[in-house]
Amino acid sequence: MMVFTIGYEGLNINKFMSLLTDHDVEIVVDIRALPLSRKLGFSKRALASVLNLAGMEYVHKVGLGCPKPVRDRYREDGNWKRYTDGFLNHLKTQGAAIAELSALVRSSNCALLCFEADYNFCHRSMVANAVRDYCGAEIMHIQAMGSGARTAKSGGAQLAFA
Repeated sequence: MMVFTIGYEGLNINKFMSLLTDHDVEIVVDIRALPLSRKLGFSKRALASVLNLAGMEYVHKVGLGCPKPVRDRYREDGNWKRYTDGFLNHLKTQGAAIAELSALVRSSNCALLCFEADYNFCHRSMVANAVRDYCGAEIMHIQAMGSGARTAKSGGAQLAFA
């Protein structure tokens, strides 16, 4: 059982879709609090349409997005540790959403979607860790590197849910 993550920063919609296809992704789980983008094809409706045409499903899990106060503070101070602490505190309140996501991961090849190219500086890695802790899924981060792609396995701290 595997949970994938992917960020679309630096990708066009065709390269993004190619990476998903290369990894046999069936469901893209959008974990952006606001599924809007200035990049063509990555806003909620447009993305859902492209995914559906390719035989993939789109699911938006708003509760797994980073809350606005945490995002705003990070924009102000750039303090990754404070951002991580703030998001993990939020994530502890999202046990039902993690359980639902884990059920999807058990039954389908799912990829968690956010913007940032580097999963090390994106909340999707923390969500993936929570899924791993909940259901034992392995984590694979899909990354575009130049004209090719690579994947990275991830570990991380465990999270307890209330």
